[in-house]
Amino acid sequence: MPSIRVEMFEGRSVDQKRALAKELTEATVRALGVPADSVDVMMFDIPRHDWATAGLLWSERKPTVPAAT
Repeated sequence: MPSIRVEMFEGRSVDQKRALAKELTEATVRALGVPADSVDVMMFDIPRHDWATAGLLWSERKPTVPAAT
């Protein structure tokens, strides 16, 4: 049973998460030849103040792309 863990910044809508789960499941079915009901997708919303890259919290970075809604 493939399990896919997705960690992303909080703020995505339920519709966006639903679409992502569908796409990831379909890709896994195609790539691995497993049934869709064996694919688990777990999503974890991470606040920007709990994620750092290169020693800098994402909550303190200047935006470079529009924030996800």
